[in-house]
Amino acid sequence: MIVDGKKITKDILKQVRAEVGQLSRTPVVRAIVLAPSAATESYLRIKERRAREAGMHLELVRMENDATTEDLIAKIQLPGADSVIVQLPLPPGIDTKRVLEAIPLEKDADVLSVAAHDLFEKAYPGALLPPVLAAVKQILEHAKVNPNGKKVIVIGNGWLVGAPSAAWFRQVGAEVTVLTLGASDLGLLKNADIIVSGAGSPGLIRPEMLSSGVVLIDAGTSESGGSIVGDADPACAHIASVFTPVPGGVGPVAVACLFRNVAILAQRAGLQTAPKAV
Repeated sequence: MIVDGKKITKDILKQVRAEVGQLSRTPVVRAIVLAPSAATESYLRIKERRAREAGMHLELVRMENDATTEDLIAKIQLPGADSVIVQLPLPPGIDTKRVLEAIPLEKDADVLSVAAHDLFEKAYPGALLPPVLAAVKQILEHAKVNPNGKKVIVIGNGWLVGAPSAAWFRQVGAEVTVLTLGASDLGLLKNADIIVSGAGSPGLIRPEMLSSGVVLIDAGTSESGGSIVGDADPACAHIASVFTPVPGGVGPVAVACLFRNVAILAQRAGLQTAPKAV
């Protein structure tokens, strides 16, 4: 089964738009961008389209290449936005941790700050799921895959994919192993029931590394030959029972889940429900 991320995305955004339509005004999402790559630009175009489909306004703030950490923090702190997202990665010379910590908890739809991340990791009631993880969860539900008791391998331990994925799979009762590039044996992939990869290494996972019927969630993106590619060789789709292509798999679903988080935060912020017509 090759997952159709666009179909799942459409269903999520339809629901989000209905919820946003009950708010007193259009939520504003501020996206701060510095030194974007081709992959980043691709995601930004997707986010702009999906924001409109979700009934929201994406305020794109492009920073000059010589912008400082303080410049980014100043943009985050400006009033007028219901949620603030910072497009990662940020270039060398920027203190990414300080920038992300400047995002107020009540506006952190991307779950990038330590405060938001801690609430999620502690399974605090009402805690938002990081969007990529929310997409993984949505895809598993769509494919009717229950991770409880499964052997799960997560490749990478980054803030966006690896760390939250490992934490969530443990929360739901999976047996989790985290592998990192250059320090782990990828031969262990043969033992996995579910693999989630966020390494950002083109062609890292090849068909001969996998057991038949594995669930392969490719959340890694990078550039190769001018195209956006994932961590898994596309031929892995012939081995896996569930396979997410890149592009078109996890990425668009994660964007939809981001805007679902925005809608939740807007509701919590007190945007009153619009009065019903009589």
